[in-house]
Amino acid sequence: MVAYRVLTDHDVQELLSMDEAIRKIEDALFEKEEGTLVAPPRFRVEVDRGSLVFTAGAATGSEKLIGFRVYDTFPGNDSDHNQIVAVFSSETGALRGIVIGQAIGMVRTGAIGGVAVKHMARPDAESLAVLGTGHQARAQLMAALAVRDFKTIKVYSRDPDRRQRFVKEMNQSIGKDIRAVDSAQECVDGADVILCATNSPVPVFYSEWVKDGAHINTIGPKSENAHEIPIELIERSSVLVTDSLEQLRAYPKPHIAVRESRAGRIAELSDIVTGKQPGRRSLNDITLFFSVGLAGTEVVVAGEVLRKAEGKAG
Repeated sequence: MVAYRVLTDHDVQELLSMDEAIRKIEDALFEKEEGTLVAPPRFRVEVDRGSLVFTAGAATGSEKLIGFRVYDTFPGNDSDHNQIVAVFSSETGALRGIVIGQAIGMVRTGAIGGVAVKHMARPDAESLAVLGTGHQARAQLMAALAVRDFKTIKVYSRDPDRRQRFVKEMNQSIGKDIRAVDSAQECVDGADVILCATNSPVPVFYSEWVKDGAHINTIGPKSENAHEIPIELIERSSVLVTDSLEQLRAYPKPHIAVRESRAGRIAELSDIVTGKQPGRRSLNDITLFFSVGLAGTEVVVAGEVLRKAEGKAG
């Protein structure tokens, strides 16, 4: 009988650093540029009370992996609501293993954001603003710190208790001084990099609060009718980038950036990472990254965790 490897959140947290996840995302983006990353838009299987959402992909160059991630949209937050990433060999179809839990998705999305900060933020960026205090805000913060040495870190969310818990937990995790502030304006003011990771359907800050030269990652709602960043910021930004134009165009509710006046300006993160296009043209450019979830990247990150688990088992 064949024994299949099944990993959990504990394994992901123990075996994979954010630095390693960022490197694997960059590997996947090089594969995308070389044409060996298969990354179709996500799709859903819907029933009355919810759906299963699948992101399938393959990296057939250096990684030689194929697989999928699936998560549900059913109501409730019970522990039996979970995500699965299944990883197979793209050469033989053999199952390499399965990763179950929330951590792999958080690390993968955080790492994509970290790659954007690495290649798009000013090289002298020192001040960081975090809007949001959920799990994704944590992952985005960890990824940003993996690629830049920020001297000042400010955090804001609407709930003061959550702000304080976030600051306490992250100060213990990263050994840096993070300061909770009382308004979004105070958080964004003067920031070189802004991480926007909220669930707000309305903008959580104004464009005029953002200084010239800033870089912004937007992780939360980004549709025409529900968006966490202001439309005016898109118009001010000199460089617009996403990890997947195909996914950006495939949303059932039109993405905030797909209007004809904006869509032609959007570059892909793979173009930036491989040097095909610059992440910014000047120190005063405002640069904006729309994180939408490049298919195949979760398979690459999960494949790395499985590889490290195999090496540990010896």
